[in-house]
Amino acid sequence: MRGEGYLTKPQQYEVVYAKGCSWVSNLVVVKALPNGLALPRYGLSVSRRVGKAVTRNRVKRLLREILRVTPLKAGWDLIFIARPAAASTSYTDLKRTVERLLDRACLAESKE
Repeated sequence: MRGEGYLTKPQQYEVVYAKGCSWVSNLVVVKALPNGLALPRYGLSVSRRVGKAVTRNRVKRLLREILRVTPLKAGWDLIFIARPAAASTSYTDLKRTVERLLDRACLAESKE
């Protein structure tokens, strides 16, 4: 079923914002909360402070691609909040930052 791996409803975002733990970098903030499911779900939040629509969409595309190739631990709801500095960074820097945050949060699946 399409959309199983995503947070889709505002209520899902509100719960993670209210009760989740966060890990911060200069490009991205990650908020996480256990969901009790057999799969991870994630959502993206890119505000207008990041830039105009074209810039925000580019940041979202980059984050989606990074999360597509990065294995996540099952049973977590994650929200990735882009900061304004993410608009002017490269894919490799953004990927390195996201991976570092996921490692700090112990949410990245082992690469064995």
